[in-house]
Order: sequence, then C-alpha cells, then structure tokens
Amino acid sequence: MSEHFGTLSDGTEVHRWTLERAGVRVRVLSYGGIVQSVEVPDRHGHPADVVLGFAGLEGYLSHPEPYLGALIGRYANRIAGGRFPLDGLTYALEPNTPPSSLHGGARGFDKRVWEVAPVEHGLRLSRVSPHGEEGFPGRLEVSVTYTVNAGGALRIAYEAVTDAPTVVNLTNHSYFNLAGAGSGDAGGHELRLAASRFTPVDDDLIPTGALDEVAGTRFDFREARKVGAGYDHNFVLDKGVTATAQEVAELYDASSGRALTVATTEPGLQLYTADHLAEPFAPGDGIALETQHFPDSPNRPDFPGTVLRPGEVFRSETVYGFSAR
Repeated sequence: MSEHFGTLSDGTEVHRWTLERAGVRVRVLSYGGIVQSVEVPDRHGHPADVVLGFAGLEGYLSHPEPYLGALIGRYANRIAGGRFPLDGLTYALEPNTPPSSLHGGARGFDKRVWEVAPVEHGLRLSRVSPHGEEGFPGRLEVSVTYTVNAGGALRIAYEAVTDAPTVVNLTNHSYFNLAGAGSGDAGGHELRLAASRFTPVDDDLIPTGALDEVAGTRFDFREARKVGAGYDHNFVLDKGVTATAQEVAELYDASSGRALTVATTEPGLQLYTADHLAEPFAPGDGIALETQHFPDSPNRPDFPGTVLRPGEVFRSETVYGFSAR
C-alpha cells in the first residue's frame, strides 16, 4: 500500500509504502529508500516505533546529515581524502566531510528518489547511478529489496551491476531505540556482537589499517553488556564475508523486553551511538548498527575488497529480526 508523502522543490513526488506482517509494520519512502518507521510489540503486546524518523518529508530535507533510516551508497562510511586508486587511475570524490568523503558524497543514494515496485511481502527499489555521480566511475544499476518475512523480520537485499570498474559498499542507516522512538537515551540497551577485532581510527575517523583485538577494551561486546556512548567504529565480524546472512548481533531493551537480532553477509558492522544527534533529537536517542565492508577499503588493499567489475554482480543481505521476552 502506498500514499503520497510530499513533493520536492523540483516537483518530484515522494511516496510512502507500508508493509505489514506478523505484527510488524514497516514504512519505507521512495526518497532515499528511507525506513521511516518500524512498529513492533513489546513483551505485553503493545506496539511502538523502534527507529528514529520524521513525520513529514520536510524533516528529512531540513535534517539530512543524520541519514535517518536511509539507504547509503555508493560507498557507505568514509573514504580518506575523498580519493581512491583503481586500475592505475585516481578518482576524486566529493569531500563532503573534509578531508573525507562520507556515505557517497553530498548527494548520495540517501538523497535520491528511487523507483518502487511491489513484490511479494515487500518492495523493490531501483535506480541507475550514472558514471561520474559524486565522482564514482561506471554506470551502476542498483536494486534494493525490502521484505517482511513470516516471522516479522525485515530483510534488505542489495544487488548492483556496473559497466566499468568501480567500488560499491551499501548499507541502511536506521537508528534503533527498542524502548520506542522518542523515549530517551538508548545507551542502556544491551549489545552482543560477534566481533573479536575492530578497526581503530585516527582523529578524522579513518582506519589506521590495524585490526585490534577487542579483549580487555571497551570494544568487547562478545558477551552482552550495556552499550553506553562514544562509539562510531567498525567492528570486524568473526564470520567474515558469507554467501548467506548469519547472525552477528543482538540488541536488547530490558524495559520493553524488545530484542533486535542482526544477520548479514557483510564482514563489518559500524556501531554508532549517535553522540552527535541534534535537535529535534538528542545525543544517544538511537543506536545505528550499519552492516558494511570496512571504511576506506578502496585505499586499503589488505581489507576485504569493494571493487565491482563488469560482468560481476554485487550482492549483500541484512536481516533485522524482532522479538520480545
């Protein structure tokens, strides 16, 4: 089911689609592929929206930087210096967070209107990113499918093909608060994360290249504990890259009993505790769990590769499961 959600300044209409199954209701926008809301019941069966979002289109247009619920590309996370080498050439990107390029540049996938078509229990979003968009090479054909399965889990499946060598790293940027959006600081949620290492960063949040052990540090979430604050870091998932989505994380809110599991094919997960959220939100109001390849991989040949070549198909899958106990 779709409905008119707003109109951009150039006259382009934005629509909102609603998916509902197994007691879970998900709303997705054609603008930015944004997951506007996810309503799930607590231990007593009372539903609440567990992702941060805006009620109207103007909120997203006026506050783009948090990337609330957005589909991120062409390259999620940071690329150092806004530059990367590929096949003997150096490509210059939009340094929208100087000195780096972040989340695909000033007009990444989060600020584009996507074509939307219904599929069984879900939606298929698609667009063509032309050669040179935000400095990235190659004409990239992208599709992202959102479905809600029989158990009420939200599955996001990404595919892309290119006509020239390029780099691709796609994710979703939802901020979760399992007590309910607007309920306050989510730092008291408990997190379990199957990651024995993380990628330490410099002052510009660019990986140093090391893969440090989490043991004995504040980055050790191998056993569930409260998240707290002060995280904007990529964790190296123990499972690595996998052909099918495997569970790597669980977030739990004791007050509501709601639990979120994350399964993915990706090798990394960015934990962001939203310390820089601003009005109309507050720091710590949500927690982002961004499944991804590592930041700055195009400049780090020792990291899992993000190069996509003609004739290849980029595929990635992440599943967010909801329950209460």
